[in-house]
Amino acid sequence: MITYNGLIQLGFTSDDFKLQDDSDGKGTFIAEWLSDQAQPSEADITAADGIAQAEYDSKQYQRDRNYAPTGDQLDMLWHSIDAG
Repeated sequence: MITYNGLIQLGFTSDDFKLQDDSDGKGTFIAEWLSDQAQPSEADITAADGIAQAEYDSKQYQRDRNYAPTGDQLDMLWHSIDAG
């Protein structure tokens, strides 16, 4: 499967390729390859997409953490110190 995230994981930028999906059920394909580097195989892109997804999934805890805005945190700290 050709994915944007897979190509980015391989070190390419969005300036290196143009993806297209004709909505014909065949999926996304590389419409234009603009990089000086060789175009990676679909298998390489799929493997890199799996790595990118695993990295994203492993950081779910970080995305779920909710902190008060910094100003509110400092205000709470000040009141805690002031209260003893």
